[in-house]
Amino acid sequence: MTRTSKQKTALVTGASSGMGKAIARQLIKDGYRVYVAARSVEKMSDLAALGAVPLRMDVTRNDQVKAAVQTILDEVGGVDVLVNNAGFGLYGAVEDIPLEEASYQFEVNLFGAARLTQLLLPAMRDRKAGTIVNITSMGGKVYTLLGAWYHATKHALEGWSDSLRLELAPFGVRVVIVEPGLIETGFGDISSESLLKRVNGGPYSAVTQAVARTTQQSYGHGRGTDPSVIADVVSRAVRSPRPRTRYAAGRYAKMMIGVRKWLGDRVFDRLILSQMR
Repeated sequence: MTRTSKQKTALVTGASSGMGKAIARQLIKDGYRVYVAARSVEKMSDLAALGAVPLRMDVTRNDQVKAAVQTILDEVGGVDVLVNNAGFGLYGAVEDIPLEEASYQFEVNLFGAARLTQLLLPAMRDRKAGTIVNITSMGGKVYTLLGAWYHATKHALEGWSDSLRLELAPFGVRVVIVEPGLIETGFGDISSESLLKRVNGGPYSAVTQAVARTTQQSYGHGRGTDPSVIADVVSRAVRSPRPRTRYAAGRYAKMMIGVRKWLGDRVFDRLILSQMR
């Protein structure tokens, strides 16, 4: 289908809550026709009331991803902006986490973005325009205790995005990385609950309890940044004629990335471990 309207179109994944919902609201406000995707369509009814088009999509399900993309292609011919936001954090000792769970973490946080990107890219290349925004994390540049698999996916998404940026530059398609810091979403509760399920009296039980406690104390107590801050960053990036390659935003993001970069791993190790006391 050839696009007949000048209204730009965006797709936001993981839009049922948190940053995804805030990004979708902002893009609607900016005048985009916004498709929103998540496993639970019911949780996006507020966005639908604002004019968004909800799509049921589990980014690990090829059939659902293909069906959602086909709907977009049939209705508007493609998207101007793709925001790969869907993701979650798997925490626990490497020894305790089955590889099947680790693999699923990669399926959601990395390969989900890759599936959508591959399917939507041809239309962007044909128009020689488009912006892909990959929501990574400050965790794509740093690391935390018991976060090996989560950080592995975010580091991978950063490297994948950088290479993709070079590939797509000749076609006029831009790739932007957004690295949120501590954001007030459900991330902390979900991560701490996952950790506590792994307290089994084994060699990592004590540190698992400590990390869960620290995580619970860090989120939901006014210490984090409102998701609207990330939505504003995405909005500025997609509207900019020459966006930066990456944006670190939200509490602790720039600080933590800077500490690791300038002071080195040993100092950063001590900083992380000091939070467990």
